[in-house]
Amino acid sequence: MNPLRQLFGGRGSSAGQYGMIIALIAIVIIFEAWTHGLTLNPTNVINVFQQYSYILILALGMVMVIIAGHIDLSVGSVAAFVGIIVAQAMSQWHWSWWEAIILGLVVGALVGAWQGFWVAYVRVPAFIVTLAGQLIFRGANQWIGNSTSVSVPSSYQVIGGGFIPDFGPNTGYSNGTLLLGLITIAALIWTEARGRAKRRKMGAELVPLWVSVVRTGILVAVTLFGTYLFGAGAAGTSVPVVAIIAGILTILYGFLTRNTIFGRQVYAVGGNANAAALSGVNIRKVNFFVMANMSLLAAIAGMVYVGYAGASGPSDGTGWELDAIAAVFVGGAAVSGGIGTVAGSIVGALVMALLQNGLQLVGAESNLQQIIRGLVLLLAVAFDVYSKTQGRPSLTGRLLRGATGGRGKGSADAPADAATPPKSIDDQSTVSLP
Repeated sequence: MNPLRQLFGGRGSSAGQYGMIIALIAIVIIFEAWTHGLTLNPTNVINVFQQYSYILILALGMVMVIIAGHIDLSVGSVAAFVGIIVAQAMSQWHWSWWEAIILGLVVGALVGAWQGFWVAYVRVPAFIVTLAGQLIFRGANQWIGNSTSVSVPSSYQVIGGGFIPDFGPNTGYSNGTLLLGLITIAALIWTEARGRAKRRKMGAELVPLWVSVVRTGILVAVTLFGTYLFGAGAAGTSVPVVAIIAGILTILYGFLTRNTIFGRQVYAVGGNANAAALSGVNIRKVNFFVMANMSLLAAIAGMVYVGYAGASGPSDGTGWELDAIAAVFVGGAAVSGGIGTVAGSIVGALVMALLQNGLQLVGAESNLQQIIRGLVLLLAVAFDVYSKTQGRPSLTGRLLRGATGGRGKGSADAPADAATPPKSIDDQSTVSLP
């Protein structure tokens, strides 16, 4: 295959394969010019990650829910419910910050188990269960907090509003951020080298060395730019702690969905539940886990938001479910289930976050912001549906084919993070189930 195609998207590659990635770049460029450089100002970039981190965290759980063929309308209310309990634990019960965090995780897991039980074992549609949960936990939030704000101590605020610590001589940049950037670059180079060595050992076909060098070079350049943005902010700022939390969760859930049997089972259930059951997949277990996991991530999102805001209030979490759902669909997930990726959802979350941030920077009214965000969601899904009806790869398919270089499923050179199970498990050649 032509090495250029291996590098830029594979056979039949085009700009459309990069879908939302191109949209994300376009949004940044447009608002960077419109705001005269404010969008990529280091301080603004840091604020975006702190202010909209909840979208990134919620998108990680929502993509699994949607892949499995469900929807969760309760995440905002669950986040607010956990947030007020954590705040009360510290302000009224005088718990330490780490005890309050453990309590929040336990409550989120219990809420998830409650909703997962109704969906998986009673077989009430997730839409109805989570709609009821939205009402129940929103009311519980206001009941526990008496519809007032409850502040949290500064020691707790670090998880939402803090930064990785700095050290060493004054270089004009955050030394902690510079070190983190160097570690990330070393990891990228090591991963590419290890992948080539593994493919060579297996006797698999290798892409030309220059393709690996350029591909890794692009990722290194992006990392260097990100390191500059986070390291050149105002004194006392650096990479937000919440960005580290979101990054760790992204790696964890990316591995779960790509490289585990359970991850493939989630895709199988969403693609064809009957075929999955006949193949030995425990559908109840899958449905229970994706719903319980969503509430656990909602709890984490609620806790980091309370840390960022410095208090838990009765309006926390309002509309968060729509932000998370929009991020997943903009990122290429299929409405009917069975299709979606963690990487695509993160890109979708960044699109929605930077779009809202850019509109705020240019002074757009809140009602206009809602209209534009709604149109972006509608157009993204409409483009995906149109591509399928025309017999072309969907937006997700284009993104995935671009990531794998258009190679077949058996190519040893396809990176692990590009492996996504098909929509249906009827093709037993592409899905391995227990």
